Amino acid sequence: MAISPLYSRNTNSALNNSPPASGFWQLASAAMTTLQLHPYLEQTACWPRSGRHILAQFDADSILVYQAYNERIGHFAAQNGHFGGDFSFNRMSWIKPNFLWMMYRSGWAEKYNQTCILAVRIRRSLWEEILASAVPSTFVPELYESDNAWKADVAHSEVRLQWDPDHSPRGGKLARRAVQLGLRGDILRRFATEALAIEDISDFVREQKTIVQTDDWSSLLTLREEVYPVLNPETARRVGVDSLEVGRASSQMPS
Repeated sequence: MAISPLYSRNTNSALNNSPPASGFWQLASAAMTTLQLHPYLEQTACWPRSGRHILAQFDADSILVYQAYNERIGHFAAQNGHFGGDFSFNRMSWIKPNFLWMMYRSGWAEKYNQTCILAVRIRRSLWEEILASAVPSTFVPELYESDNAWKADVAHSEVRLQWDPDHSPRGGKLARRAVQLGLRGDILRRFATEALAIEDISDFVREQKTIVQTDDWSSLLTLREEVYPVLNPETARRVGVDSLEVGRASSQMPS
C-alpha cells in the first residue's frame, strides 16, 4: 500500500497537509502504519561528520531498510507484504538502511527501474544475522591473510558488504561512509518472504524532492535515523564500523 503524503505530530493527533519546520513527526498511510520522520537540518546536525556508521531507523525489535524497483516489482511487494512476481531470487539484491543513500542511488525515484521506493521493516535478529554473515566486496588485509582467502569467503557467503561515500540531499559527496548489503541465496529468500512490513514511500520521496530542488531545506523531512549500535565485537570488526566517537557531531537527537 502506498503511503499518502500526510503528516502527524503524534500517533493520536490530527493529520494536516503540510510538513512542519521542526519536531518529531510521522508519515501515516491509510492503514495507519507509520514511519518516523524528522527535519533534515536537525538530523544532519547530530549525525557523525565522518567515519563508517550505520544510520538507520530502528527499535528494539526491527529495523528499516530501503530498496528501489520498477512499479511492477515494487507494487507487488507493497500490496502483498512480500516479494514475488517479477522479483528475481537468482540475483543479488542490495539493501540500504540509510534513506539519503537510497535517494542518491535512485535519483529520488527518477532513475530507470528505480521509480518505486520501498521501506522494508525486518526483524533486528535477521539484520544482525545479515551483518554477521557479511563479506566485504573488496579485499581487506586486516581481515584476510591473502587475496585467495578473501575470494573463497566471497564465493561461499550469501551477504556482500560495501561502504561508499554518503551524500547530501543534492547528491554532494560527504566524508561519512554509508553501508549497503547485497543478499543472495537463502538469506535473500528469508528477507523477501519474512518482512514485517513493506511500504511504498514513492509519493513522499517525490514530494520531498521538490523541496530539495529549492535549496531551502528548512521544511525538508527525511526518515528519522540514528547510528545503529553493532554490539557484537567480532561483527563490528568484520563490518568495519567506527566507534561513535569518530566523526561525532552531537550525542543526542532533538525530541
